[in-house]
Amino acid sequence: MSGPTVRIIVDGQPVTAGAGQSLLQACLAAGIYIPNLCFTEDQDRPSASCRLCFVDIGGLPGPVTACTRVAVDGLQVRTDTQAVRRLQRSALRLLLSVHCVECKKCPANRSCGLQQIARFLGVGLKHHPLERVLKPTAVDRSHPFLDYYPNRCVLCGKCVQACRAHRGQPILAFCQRGFDTVVRAFPAGEGGTSGCADCSRCIDICPVGALQRRNA
Repeated sequence: MSGPTVRIIVDGQPVTAGAGQSLLQACLAAGIYIPNLCFTEDQDRPSASCRLCFVDIGGLPGPVTACTRVAVDGLQVRTDTQAVRRLQRSALRLLLSVHCVECKKCPANRSCGLQQIARFLGVGLKHHPLERVLKPTAVDRSHPFLDYYPNRCVLCGKCVQACRAHRGQPILAFCQRGFDTVVRAFPAGEGGTSGCADCSRCIDICPVGALQRRNA
């Protein structure tokens, strides 16, 4: 780790972080797992959309998202308190309430971000108290090269970020609001969606198999 560093205490153990790093970055780099779905190393600013990476910080009245807090020298952090786990499990159950749980049919099976988090938190993928509300469209084939499965999508935004980083002006973006929110392609710039023919960045970064190359 080059450049200035800070020292924080996580679950009683000292952790060295780069100046300006978020708590989530510092913990993950130190091998301390914190559930997350929307975090990427190269994002300009955290979206905090998945609401999973909660931690407790000494002196604060309640848990906060680790991706939005910068590591500051001497910070006391706890990742496994009852309040933290309660919020994480609630966020996961909300995601599962709008998720089509058909793991055996999904190409992300056994490498799925939701499966990893569910195992870590001890939450069953199919057994939860909330009513499941799915979108009426099972597969969106409006993109010329990609199939989008809205009921798998967790709206983490990683595909949008990856597209923006590669193209400068992304063709993928969030569309609509609330429970109707989906990811859609809006051809932008020279070539439009034609550049997607040889690119798989959005597919590769999706944690749940919501994007697939057609006829793959």
